[in-house]
Amino acid sequence: MAKYEKNQAAIDKLTPEQFRVTQESGTERPGTGEYLNNKESGIYVDVVSGEPLFASSDKYESGCGWPSFTKPIEPANVDELNDTSHGMVRTEVRSKHGDSHLGHVFPDGPRDRGGLRYCINSASLRFVPKAEMEAQGYGDYIDQVEDI
Repeated sequence: MAKYEKNQAAIDKLTPEQFRVTQESGTERPGTGEYLNNKESGIYVDVVSGEPLFASSDKYESGCGWPSFTKPIEPANVDELNDTSHGMVRTEVRSKHGDSHLGHVFPDGPRDRGGLRYCINSASLRFVPKAEMEAQGYGDYIDQVEDI
């Protein structure tokens, strides 16, 4: 298993939007994220640390305006924190090793798949297509990615 950590070189290469979302706990505008309509088979990793976060097989169309997943591919890589900002009580989702803000998790996901909706900003993710997973060091997760 590779070692993942917050990477200053990766942070320095972030776009302004990626920096605002991951480092300043921002939120991209609904319907604008790069991966919202992505239907390819593969995994989504932290744009800062590269740690595996979500699989395409757990992605679904929630209609909320952000990519939505039913569960993390590697639960140990996702921290859930109480968030009381903006006058709401929500559960923030951050990457464990990169400490990137990813989005929030809500209890209104598909009941038959656990009932959770991980509502995630595209700006915090990098998509690795299934065909490139082995070469990029994510071969251990191929069996968790379905062909779509």
